[in-house]
Amino acid sequence: MAQDFVEEIRVKWLLTFPIFCLLLCSLVVGARAQMNSATVRPLLLVVNQGDHTLSLIDPDAGQEVAKVATHGNHAHEVAVSPDGRLAYLPIYGNAGVGKPGTDGSTIEVVDLDKRSVIDTIDLGSPTRPHCPKFGPGGMLYVSAELKEAIDIVDPRSGKLVGSVPTGEPESHMFVIAHDGRRAYTSNVDSGTVSVLDLAARKTIKVIPVAKTDQRIAISMDDHYVFTADQEQPRLAVIDTRKNAVTQWIALPGIAYGTAPTLDGHWLLVTMQSLNQVAVVDLSQMKVVRTIDVSPDPVQILMRPDRALAYVSCSTEGKVAVVDLKTWEVTKTLSAGPGADGLGWAAK
Repeated sequence: MAQDFVEEIRVKWLLTFPIFCLLLCSLVVGARAQMNSATVRPLLLVVNQGDHTLSLIDPDAGQEVAKVATHGNHAHEVAVSPDGRLAYLPIYGNAGVGKPGTDGSTIEVVDLDKRSVIDTIDLGSPTRPHCPKFGPGGMLYVSAELKEAIDIVDPRSGKLVGSVPTGEPESHMFVIAHDGRRAYTSNVDSGTVSVLDLAARKTIKVIPVAKTDQRIAISMDDHYVFTADQEQPRLAVIDTRKNAVTQWIALPGIAYGTAPTLDGHWLLVTMQSLNQVAVVDLSQMKVVRTIDVSPDPVQILMRPDRALAYVSCSTEGKVAVVDLKTWEVTKTLSAGPGADGLGWAAK
C-alpha cells in the first residue's frame, strides 16, 4: 500500500508540475512587463502649455510613452528629483510674464513610475512660481515672480522653508552656479540680472542689461552668464568675477533660450522668429553656424550621456533632436501643443 501511495503522489506531481511551471513563468513575465511599462528609462519630459500636460518620451525609441494631465493647469517648466523618480511642476498661471491673468501658488508633484500627480505643494500665497531647479542641500528652488524672490522648498516635507530676494520684479528664469554658491535671475521687464548669495539668502548685485531681457544660462566653468536682449539681436555676456556685462554677442535674430554644451565649448541659442538655433563658439564669443528646426524653438536641454541636444518647438508641439557632432537635426519627436519646458529623468 505504501508503494501504491508513493506512486500515486509521483504521478500527480508529474501531472501538475508542468502546470505549476507555466503559471510561475506567466507571473514572472507579467511582473516584468508591468515593471518595464512603468519604468521606461531614460525619459525626456516635455511640459505642454497648450493642453496642460506633461509628456513622458522614450528618447531612444522616439515615442511618447505617457501623458500626465496637471490638476492646476498652466505649468511651464519642470524639474526632476535627483533620483529620477519625481517631477516638479510649478503652476504659473494663465498669462504670459508681466501680463494680467491668474496667479499660481502651487507646485504639482508627478510620480514618473505611476505616471500621475501624487501631491501638491502649497506655497502659501499667489507668487506665479515658474522656474524650478534643485540646488544646494537637495532643496528645490523656484522663481516667485510676484514675490520678487526665489522660494526654497524642502521636497522631503513638501514645505516652503525660505526665500532669496532678487530685488527686481518678473524674476522669470534663473541658473545656479555649479558650485552651488550663487544664483542669477533674468528679470524680464526691468531688463536686469540679479546676483544672489544662496547661503546668505541675499541679493549681491542687480546688473543692468537691456530694456527687456529673457532666459539665462551659465557657462560650465561658472565664469560667464548669458541673457538675451529682447529688442536687439544680441546676447549679453556677464563676467561673474566682475558682476558686469563685459561684452555682447551679435546674433542673426532676437534670442530666447540658451544652453551651453556639456564640454563647455559651445552655447546654443534659440531664435523663435527665424525657426533656428544659433551655435556660439565660446572661445571666440561669436556665432559660427545656425541650425534649422521646427517653428518657434523655445528651450534647449543637453542630454547627459550622449552628444545630443533637445530643442522644444512650441507651435507644432515638437522636439528637435540635434546631433552635437554633425550639427544636424537627426529626428523630431512629437510632444504636445505649446511644448515648452524640458526635463531629463534617469535612474
